[in-house]
Amino acid sequence: MRKNKVEYDSHVDALVAIAKRLSNSEERNKMASEEFYDKYSKGLLEDSLEMTEWANDYRHYLAVRHEIERQLRNAA
Repeated sequence: MRKNKVEYDSHVDALVAIAKRLSNSEERNKMASEEFYDKYSKGLLEDSLEMTEWANDYRHYLAVRHEIERQLRNAA
């Protein structure tokens, strides 16, 4: 499978786009991303393409959020 690389103008734009994907996954699966990721990480959920993409989106969300928080701390 080939993935397209998406580039954003800012970390905030990336965070918004990822949050929308997470929201869609949460709605489809009736589960919060944090709860999903905890279960997925423990091997309690299937390893389907959809679940793997959701896990990747959640990890990306955490990384981008962390970077924004780091930049805010450095700006203060």
